[in-house]
Order: sequence, then C-alpha cells, then structure tokens
Amino acid sequence: MPPPSFASMDAFYLHLLRSCAALPHVASVHAHIARAHPGASLFLRNSLLAAYCRLGGPLPAARLLDEMPRRNSVSFNLLIDAYSRAGHADHSLETFARARAAGVKADRFTYAAALAACSRAGDVRTGKVVHALAVLEGLANGVFLSNSLISMYARCGEMDHARRVFDIADEHDDVSWNSLLSGYVRAGAHEEMLKVFTLMCRHGMGWNSFALGSVIKCFSSGVDIAGHTAEAVHGCVVKAGLDTDVFLASAMIDMYAKKGTLSNAVALFKSVQDPNVIVFNAMIAGFCRDEAGVGKEVTREAMNLYSELLSRGMQPTEFTFSCVLRACNLAGEFEFGKQIHGQLIKHSLQGDDYIGSALIDLYSNSGCMEDGYRCFRSPYRQDIVTWTSMISGFVQNELFEKALRLFQEFLCYGLKPDLFTISSVMNACASLAVARTGEQIQCLATKSGFNRFTVMGNSCIHMYARSGDVDAATLRFQEMESCDVVSWSAVISSHAQHGCARDALHVFNEMMDAKVIPNEITFLGVLTACSHGGLVDEGLRYYDIMNKEYGLAPTIKHCTCVVDLLGRAGRLGDAEAFIRDSVFHDDPVVWRSLLASCRIHGDIERAQLVAYRIMELEPTSSASYVILYNMYLDAGELSLASKTRDLMKARGVKKEPGLSWIELKSGVHSFVAGDKSHPESDAIYTKLSEMLFKIEKLASTGNASTESNDISSREQNLVGCHSEKLAVAFGMIHLPQSAPIRVMKNLRVCCDCHSTMKLISGSENREIILRDAIRFHHFRGGACSCGDYW
Repeated sequence: MPPPSFASMDAFYLHLLRSCAALPHVASVHAHIARAHPGASLFLRNSLLAAYCRLGGPLPAARLLDEMPRRNSVSFNLLIDAYSRAGHADHSLETFARARAAGVKADRFTYAAALAACSRAGDVRTGKVVHALAVLEGLANGVFLSNSLISMYARCGEMDHARRVFDIADEHDDVSWNSLLSGYVRAGAHEEMLKVFTLMCRHGMGWNSFALGSVIKCFSSGVDIAGHTAEAVHGCVVKAGLDTDVFLASAMIDMYAKKGTLSNAVALFKSVQDPNVIVFNAMIAGFCRDEAGVGKEVTREAMNLYSELLSRGMQPTEFTFSCVLRACNLAGEFEFGKQIHGQLIKHSLQGDDYIGSALIDLYSNSGCMEDGYRCFRSPYRQDIVTWTSMISGFVQNELFEKALRLFQEFLCYGLKPDLFTISSVMNACASLAVARTGEQIQCLATKSGFNRFTVMGNSCIHMYARSGDVDAATLRFQEMESCDVVSWSAVISSHAQHGCARDALHVFNEMMDAKVIPNEITFLGVLTACSHGGLVDEGLRYYDIMNKEYGLAPTIKHCTCVVDLLGRAGRLGDAEAFIRDSVFHDDPVVWRSLLASCRIHGDIERAQLVAYRIMELEPTSSASYVILYNMYLDAGELSLASKTRDLMKARGVKKEPGLSWIELKSGVHSFVAGDKSHPESDAIYTKLSEMLFKIEKLASTGNASTESNDISSREQNLVGCHSEKLAVAFGMIHLPQSAPIRVMKNLRVCCDCHSTMKLISGSENREIILRDAIRFHHFRGGACSCGDYW
C-alpha cells in the first residue's frame, strides 16, 4: 500500500485540530506532526498556530512561531491578534515589528491587528506610525482598514483624526458610521454625535445595537433633548429591527424615565414580550427617579413591579434590591423595606456596599438608628459610601456627637473622605456649635482639595454662623471664588440670627446687584432679620416682593416670621388677623409665635385664647402651657398658674429639659438646670456664686443698671442655676480673659438668665455669646446685641 500523500496527511491533521477542545489535545497533535509529518505545509502549521492561540494563548503560539521553518503574514497576524486579545499590546506591536524586519509583506489584516493592539493600549503615537505605514502600502483608504483606523483613533480620544480618516476613506459601510458615532459618544461630543446620527438617518445607514445603545445612554445621562427626539431614537431602533433587543429596551426605558416621560417608559416596558431581569430593573429604577418628579403613589409601583418579578420566578440582582430599597425610602414604606432586608439576608447580599448604604438610609429615614447601625457594622467590607450614609444618618436624626465619633473612627481606618462626607460632618459641627472641631475639619477639606468647591464654602459659612462667629462666616464668604444662592442666603441668615438686621439687608442688596435670583431660604433670612431688628415696614415690603415679584409661595416659616414681626412690634391684632387670613391658620407654629409676643406685651386675655387654640391643635406640646404658666406668674395670678400646671400633669405633658453646652479644648461639656454631675461641679458653683454676689454688690452700691434690682429681688430664681449659667461659669474658669465664652442652649433663654448674662458681661468685663433656640445674643459691657428685643 503506497504511503499517504502530504496533502492527505495535512487533511488528516487539520481534521484532528478542528476537533481539539483543550490545550493538551493540541499539544498531542503537535507532537504527532513533529514525529510523523516533518514536511507539514505552511497552511497546516498556521492552523496549528491558530489552535494554540485559541486554546492556549499567545505564549505557546509564540514558541511555535519561532520553530516554524517558513512564516508568512498569516502566521504573524495570528500571533499579533492573540497578544492583543490577551492584553499584551506591547508584545503584539513587537511581533508586528518582527514581521516587518523579517521581510514579511504585511496585508490589511496585519495592520488591522496592529491597530487593534494600539487601540487596547491607548497608544495613539504607535497607532499613527502604523497608519503611516498603511498609507505607504496603499491600504489605508480601503473600508476594512479605514474602519480599524476610525476605531483606534476614537478609542484613543483623537476624534479629529478619526473624522479625517472617515472623510477621506474611499467608501463607508455600516461599521464606519457606527464606529464614528460610538467614538463621539465616548468622547462626550454630544453635538457632533447628533450630527452624525442625523446624517446616518439621511443616508439610510443601518445601526447596530452597540451604537444605538451608546446613543441612548448618551441621551439618558448628558444630552438635553426634547421628548420628540427621544421618540425619534426609539423609531430608529424599530426601523433597525432591534426593538426586540432587551438590552436596547432597558436602555430606552431608562432614557424615557430620566427625561420625565414615565408613560412612554411604561408603554415600552409592557410592549416587551419576554422581559428579563435587566428590563425589570430599568423600569423599577424609572419609577423612583428624582428627575421624573414622581410622587409616592408612582414610587409604590416600583414595589409592585418587584413583586411581579418574583412571581415570574426571576432572580433579583444587587441593582434590583438597591432600586427597591430606594423606592421604599421615597414612598415611606419602611415595613416593606424591612421585608426586603430579610430577602437580602436570604440571598447573602447584605454585604454589598451600595445595598448596605440603601439599608442604612432606610433605617435612618424611619428613625431606627440602632437597626441602621447594625446594618453598617454587618458587612465585611465597608467603603466610603457606607460610612457616609451612616454619618449622614446620625446627622439626620440629630445624633451629632455620634456622627463626629464615627467620622473620627473613619479617619483612623485610613479612609479618605469625599465632599459629601465632609459636608455632613460640618453640618454636625454647626448643629453642636463646636467651632474648634469645625476648623479642624475645614483644614482637612483644604488639604484634600475640597475647599475650592462652593458646597464646602457654604458648609463652612453655616458652621461658623451657627457657632456664633459671624465675622468668620463673612470672611469665608468673601474668600469664596464662586458663590451661589445658597452662599448668599447663608450669609444673610447669619447676620439675621446674630441680630445684625441692617447688615443682612445690605448683603441682600449686594446679592441683587450681583444678579443672583433669591429663593425661599433667602427671603426667610431677610424676614428673620427684619423681625429681630424690629423693621416692620421693611419686613412687610419684602414679604410682598417675595410673592409678587419672584412668584415664591410663602411657607409656614415665612408666615411665622411675619407674625413674629408684627407681634414683637405690639401689633398683636394685626398678627392675629394675618394668621386667620393665611393658609396656615390651623398650624400651631404660627399661633405659638403670637403667644410669645402676647407674653412680651403682657396681653393675658389674648394669650389665654391663643394658648387654648394651640392646646386644641397640639395638646401634648409643652410650649403653650409653659408660656401661659409664666405669664400668670408674672401677673401674680397664682391660682391660674397652678391650674395650668395641673392641666399639664393631667394631660401627661412634660416640659423639655433645658440643656446647654460649651466647647473647650478638652471637648464638649453639657449641663442641665441644677446639674451637679460634672467632675468640676464644686468649682463651677463656687464661681457662679462669686459672680452673682458681685452683681448683688454692684446693685446695693447703685453701680449696676436698674435691672440689677430686678435680679436681686429674684435671688431665689438665680440660685436655681439654669444650665446656661453653669456653662458660662465653667467657661469663666477655663477660658482666658480675651476669649469670648460661647454657650449653646436647646431652649429659648429666659428673662432672668438674659438679664444675668448682661450683668455678668459688665461686671466681669467678658464677652458672652449665647445661642438659644431662636437667635444669638452677644453680651458685651452689660448690654445685649438684641437690644432686649427677643
């Protein structure tokens, strides 16, 4: 029997190579060829090389190429492509250089493989060299290679070169247009992308799913388009016959939802015949988009859709759970959210950072901070998103000290805060009025490069203003490179809260000159300034301007400011009429403001009616009972005062305890009335007694103001030691003479304490800054910045 021919042996081995499913099989065939068929053709050797590239990667293929007695462009093309696909772009380009050095004539596939390597490596410089060589070979203008050049330049961000290649190419096909379109999308050149998209429509060119997906994603996230343009893109998808593509369907649902046309998104979702979990995710996310301005009822549809997803037997993904938790937050469906939490535990997904963050938000919004904290501690891996959510949750629930402690722990782990983290912590510092801590965080923000951001400057203004340092707040505002309406509003409110009414109005006029449009917060600051400064006519004028010139509807806070403005000026009848004519006539907040004014002016008869009105609207709030009780005491109506106190007991109403705190180098020190739990309690009471004795001595010699006689007659009340007096005494002990004493209080300062602070500031020659629930009081030289108008 004659020996088999070379052609038959080649065919036999080619059949074996095609059947190989693993690298060892290829190696076995290779060994057999080496022994039995040393004269294998170049075609068979290239086939063996292709099998190595397919199953073993570029390294065994490179060894085979080195052993081959003959090599052609196909041999090198295979290895160039293998290196490129494996991510070794440098080796790929080295192989391309070897081919040229070996005198192998490169073809269009060689150049295409080299360009693909340049594209993956982002090496536009080498790509230009390959482009030049292709031009010299006369291959650059062909549609196959021009498409590779367009793709390479687009992926490297050189869209000008990509467009030049496109324009000079001999012909274009669908790939050419789609590559150019995708390149503009990737580069964020939205206007050019729209032009190319329009030209493709005019030339009747087809679109692929990748290019259309890129366009839709671009429209969803960055391009400001009208609704009809979104429908036009949808029409192109249908025209291209890709309307059954679930990837494009989910992208279009997301696009419609982000553009606020939920009805179109829902209609498209219902038209998908066999939606998968990605399509469901897009629709669930669409129901809880802020951009769509959805309400609670619409958000609940996301939860219904989630239930449908489960009923179809689909497996929810991490994105599904995070979207549903967001929907629960927006709709206030916290019980449903807890059920989702149980399913997360079942699927072992509670360790995902974004899901963990959503769970923390859920429990923070529902006030269940212990559960939120357990969610925070449970994941094995915690990133900055999770930490920031927990810190923000503490701030949201007014657990400011816990927020600061957690932030300190955050830094101890070596984590780097982002802008939102620092902004949340600054809000905690503002609420606690701990300026020293706030200054340290500001230094950290500056070191991290966040200080240049407007939102950071706004947080600093708010922190300094709430800490009693209006000068530092103003200076930070002046240092800002870019100020927005929040910046201006914060400075106006800062001056207003500190009793600097004219300064607040001056800043507002500067804001108008700067052509910055005021918002509701701006006018709230202006009205507060007018109220605290007794500027009745100006306040009423600004209230009219807000509504008539700027179209801003007054909120309950604006109306309360007007009531306070009129009430403090003694126009109690006008204030009451204003309440009855407003849409907030059933809100206890505005009536409580009027009640406070009734006490200032001693109008007991009106105060009784107002107090009973508040008790009807808010029977468990202590504020109205306390004000009425104190008014009866001031008027000598002890029996009525006793009845009011008995009514509080009968209704189970408890007065909120007064709490004051002061920040020193050693930390924050808190006090309540008659507090003796502080380690330095004996020294504090001794210092307080010394200061009160000094006041009484000045009163007896006639060297104090007439208010000292009033204080002396109420010595028993003074010895009661309200919390702010203890905090001031503690500050006197530890702070140097030149340092102002900054004390914060959760309630409104009483008349006795206000008078005492004035006298202490004069007798001790110290500046005292007191922040109560309403405003700041700066006591200097026996007088207060409020001018006793508070």
